Amino acid sequence: MHMVPLVLLLVVIPFATPVLADTLVAATTIRGSATIEPEDVAIRPEITPGTLRSPAEAIGMEARVNLYPGRPIRPGDLRPPAVIDRNDVVTLQYTKSGILIVTEGRALDRAAEGEVLRILNLASRVTVTAVAVGPGRAEVGELP
Repeated sequence: MHMVPLVLLLVVIPFATPVLADTLVAATTIRGSATIEPEDVAIRPEITPGTLRSPAEAIGMEARVNLYPGRPIRPGDLRPPAVIDRNDVVTLQYTKSGILIVTEGRALDRAAEGEVLRILNLASRVTVTAVAVGPGRAEVGELP
């Protein structure tokens, strides 16, 4: 009688082990439009999908909405800080083909650098759309 050798296969099935991760939460009540400071945030050692993980991602940013203590902070809750506030008088400039026109305007919106906002041209009383280019400065022209 011919015997067939018995082969024993050892199959290793890796079990998913939880990856340790942190969740960034508000440590205090943070009002909308406030700049996030180090004391405003805390780390909670748990996984919450879709949330920020590190204080460095939030500090210096501006809250879009009110954030409450213990609640996770999501990327959509924050924005870059505004360089122009509503009702600020700003320098409004237009440049094309070597021609530079500069006037003053009143901001009708808040905007971070690179964001689009409406500005009332104080000389002509016409509302224009501009891009915030720095603190108190906006540029009119072809928009992105």
